[in-house]
Amino acid sequence: MMTMFPGRIRWVLVAWMFAISAVAYLDRVNISIAGGSIERDFHLTHVQLGWVFSAFALGYALFQAPGGRLADRFGPRKIIALGTIWWGVFTSLTAFVPAGIAGMLAVLLGVRFLLGVGEAVVYPACNRLVASWIPSQERGLANGWIFAGVGAGAGIAPPLVTYLLVHYGWRWSFWASALLGLAAGAIWLMIARDRPSDHPWVGPAEAAHIRAGLPEKTPAAAAPWLSILGSREVLAMAGSYFAYGYAAYIYFTWFFIYLSGVRGMDLKASAYYGMLPFIAMAVASPLGGWISDRLTRRRGKRVGRCLFAAAAMALSGCFISLAMLARNAQLASLILAGGAGALYLSQSSFWSVTADLAGSSAGSVSGVMNMGGQFGAVVTASLTPLIAAHFGWPASFLTATVLCLAGAAAWLLVDPSASLKT
Repeated sequence: MMTMFPGRIRWVLVAWMFAISAVAYLDRVNISIAGGSIERDFHLTHVQLGWVFSAFALGYALFQAPGGRLADRFGPRKIIALGTIWWGVFTSLTAFVPAGIAGMLAVLLGVRFLLGVGEAVVYPACNRLVASWIPSQERGLANGWIFAGVGAGAGIAPPLVTYLLVHYGWRWSFWASALLGLAAGAIWLMIARDRPSDHPWVGPAEAAHIRAGLPEKTPAAAAPWLSILGSREVLAMAGSYFAYGYAAYIYFTWFFIYLSGVRGMDLKASAYYGMLPFIAMAVASPLGGWISDRLTRRRGKRVGRCLFAAAAMALSGCFISLAMLARNAQLASLILAGGAGALYLSQSSFWSVTADLAGSSAGSVSGVMNMGGQFGAVVTASLTPLIAAHFGWPASFLTATVLCLAGAAAWLLVDPSASLKT
């Protein structure tokens, strides 16, 4: 491995975090693609399916901060591996829930909630690894690649799940996702270490490069919860990430159903056009990280992280609102994909600033921030069909526009050079 990747072991770990991220989102998006079949098998309404979406998002949201603290305490290598095993088990259990049993909806809600609990550890733990392995000037690009896995996994989901659904039934899409997760976790356990000094493949030159790029004043002890929750920067980013999560989760839950049920696309067309936002996410996430790093080097973190993220979120809101004016379903899909891409340009800024702000508490701080994002996901999963039922689907998407603009404004409150009190 040393001869294949000399001086690049940190990027090998980033690449595998990309793979784990992709499988994680394949796991969570498959239920929206199979949503119509699940509704028929379990005799669910759109609103009840929204509860199922929200059950996952609620478990995912509530355990962000605890998951991050576990990564700070026990190291990201073990916690990510444990998370992949957990979500593999509960993804497969989703497919084992029998239709027609007493309390079937409650069982389905419980399984999805526990799946969310297991997946909650992934991104805070990844950010804890970034804080130890990635120099500050490279964190935008590193986080961009990690979150490109979101678009890759969600983009693979429509054609893959549709194929499995048509040929083998919706349950096989969950079993396939579970197997991929277990395989990704096993490889991660073999190749990852918590710190560069623990890794036998890291040479002296790469170790020195990493050390030189880490913040000078990184506290060894974990920051207390009162310090984290009392930080203006943490609260502003959590609020902005709530808006981010609300907008993003429309794509992960209702977009495929919107294309087929509202815009009238057939299953095949929905599968292909349903990929577009996720392809845009996969491209925009590393692109946004690269731009953010370049702007940071030239103009400082205030411009490169904060103002860039604010502009990207505002642009996303504009795309989403414009899509509602498109009469053609294909054009609306393209514009909404632009909205998803613009949103993901800002992704790496959230995680880079929390890693710089928190250091050894990066898992805990990013967990709090991501909890805000996932509460946004909880709200949109259930609120979107309710708004659509009372005011129409354009109102559902315009709600996301308003929140994107509010999330952009919250970035103006963030001082990227601040540090937490320990």
